[in-house]
Amino acid sequence: MIAFELAVQDAHGIDIATRLGVDRVELCSALALGGVTPSFGLIEAAVSIPGAPPAHVLVRPRSGDFDYTPAEHAVIVRDVRHAVASGAAGVVIGGVRDGRIDEPLVQAVVEAAAGAHVTFHRAFDLLPDPEKAIDTLHALGVRRVLTAGGPTTVGDTLPALSHLAAVAAGRVEIMAGGGVTTALIEPLVRLGLPAIHASAKHTVPDAAALTLGTAAQARTGRETTDEHEVERMLAALHAAARP
Repeated sequence: MIAFELAVQDAHGIDIATRLGVDRVELCSALALGGVTPSFGLIEAAVSIPGAPPAHVLVRPRSGDFDYTPAEHAVIVRDVRHAVASGAAGVVIGGVRDGRIDEPLVQAVVEAAAGAHVTFHRAFDLLPDPEKAIDTLHALGVRRVLTAGGPTTVGDTLPALSHLAAVAAGRVEIMAGGGVTTALIEPLVRLGLPAIHASAKHTVPDAAALTLGTAAQARTGRETTDEHEVERMLAALHAAARP
């Protein structure tokens, strides 16, 4: 059965993932910015709920690109250690420098994870030679790659995803993510990929009109997990997986 990973950013999302029985969660904050490292309190909440799915913590110290300074490297490694010590099943990271994987960063993260799963996120889709990148990540000990098969979304890149899965040949798990909708579940399952990642979120209108932060004018509410969309995705996944 193909695994379903749900990106969640709050206690509401953790509750939905637990009740609906998703296979694992990617835990983060600020999905509207592509996701950044969640608080320790949210990590502890995710790992303390009985029956909650395994939590894989996004470790991303800021929004923007993935070319990190030495000081940011140090923050990432510290956050990885704290996430694993708190009970996370894995961490999700990414680093790119000069068009290549930031190997020193990934190596330091794998060592700090101390056996917990390491996923390389969609920074992978910026790399000009993804086949070589898979070889590099495998050699570094990375367990999984989250990819849309290119810099756009999975709906545009199904053949590329299939090719990446063939290149990986089970050495690194290829997990499809980036614009996954319920309508795309069946074609993704047909590719034979081992995992699908989705956020399944919707916007809850703001109850207050207070302006906070420089990006406030662009916001109309807060994003959170849409329980009904998760239900639809899981139903589509189970239907597509039937013989």
